[in-house]
Parts: sequence; C-alpha cells; structure tokens
Amino acid sequence: MTRRDTLYTGLEAGPGSFRFDERVVDVFPDMINRSVPGYSLVVPMIGQLARRFVQPGTSVHDLGCSLGAVSFAVRRALVGREGLDGVRIVATDSSSAMTDRLRERLGTDSADGGVPVDVVTGDIRDTDLSGSSFVALNFTLQFLDLDERDRLLARIADGLQPGGALVLAEKIRFEDAEVQLRQTEWHEDFKRLQGYSDLEIARKRSALEEVLKSETETRHLERLHAAGFTCATRWFQCFAFTAWLAEK
Repeated sequence: MTRRDTLYTGLEAGPGSFRFDERVVDVFPDMINRSVPGYSLVVPMIGQLARRFVQPGTSVHDLGCSLGAVSFAVRRALVGREGLDGVRIVATDSSSAMTDRLRERLGTDSADGGVPVDVVTGDIRDTDLSGSSFVALNFTLQFLDLDERDRLLARIADGLQPGGALVLAEKIRFEDAEVQLRQTEWHEDFKRLQGYSDLEIARKRSALEEVLKSETETRHLERLHAAGFTCATRWFQCFAFTAWLAEK
C-alpha cells in the first residue's frame, strides 16, 4: 500500500539534501504523482512508444528506474506483440532502497509470462547499452552533473540498434525569466491543489537545490543531435515537464 507523502511536513530540508533513500521510497509513488503534472499519462505513453520501437533479440533499458513504473508500463504494453524473442528489460538504479523494493514488486506482478525484467543496482553511467532498441530516461538525466550528460547520451546512441529510440523526460527551465516565473507559479499551484502546503513546497524546493539541475529545451535538443540521434520530437509538455522521443 502506497503511503501518502508527508515527508516535508516535519522534516527540515537543507539545500541539496534530497536523497532517494528509504524515506522517499516509502512515499515515492504518491510523491511523484502529486509533484509532476501528467506523470500518470507519461508512463503508459512510454509503454505505447516502446511497443513500436522494440526489436527482437534486443534489450530495453529503464535508466534510473526508481520503483520500475516505466519497466512495468513497457512490459504490459508489449503483451501480445509479436517479434519479442530474446527481448529483456533491464531496470537500473543506484539506490538500493529503490531496487530492493522493485524486486519485491516484480515478485507480485500480475504480468506473468511477459518480457523478463532484470533489476540492477548500479550507476547508469556504467550500464552496458549495446544491443538495445529502446531506452528510457524518465526524469533521470536532470540528476546527473552537467558534464556527464553528453557522454551518457552518446553512449545510449552508440548502443542503440538502427531504428531504435530513446525517451527523454525532463523538467526544463525557460530562457525568458518572466516565462520561467509564470511556469514555476503554475507548477506550485498544481502542488497546492494536490494537498501540499506552502511549507512542504518550500522545503522540497530547498532539498532539490543543486540536486536537480534543469536545462533549456534548446540545450537538450542540441545534446541529442550531437549524440547522433537523427530526429527528436517533443511529444509531451505540462508546465516545465517535457518529454521527447529521439530516434536513431
């Protein structure tokens, strides 16, 4: 049973203190659905996109998988699709608290007989991406240092089979300061409507400071093209939360 996120009602958060630890794992599904507008739509849509791009004998990578929402969505979307011989999903996260809980969830998942899911506790920057046809970075790249992002996307592009694709979802920042301010205000309005108090919003914002480092859409597109993707299409945006499909 998912617990309601009340983490920042009694927890004072210093700048940059956010961690994907046991406390966050316990409330993560509630936290992300009440914090990221459109998350409940983005995840199944990633599964829909995977159904089109996954190729026989290849791997699907859920990088920064947290509790495996994308892995489950892909697995369920692939049910009944032909040409899945040898396909496997690899779900990787550096947080052992997340991967331990994901292994528990896989043990009770109802999609028996679906594409197998391998759960890996490790650094996504070290993942073997060769022979993949579909990769998801679902609000993950934003937690890497800026100078590591180009290298990871280049490795993803190199590892993808021709005709493969990457889904990249990120919280972006806007080049125009007034637009950025409006988008921030609208996002905070959204969180208030989900039941978060102004104190919780402020503490969460402080905790994520210097942990989540957002960039402009222009910078993301530049990086995708530099990595070797031939086409990058924005398919979702709600406030600052944006997702692209990059094809090889």
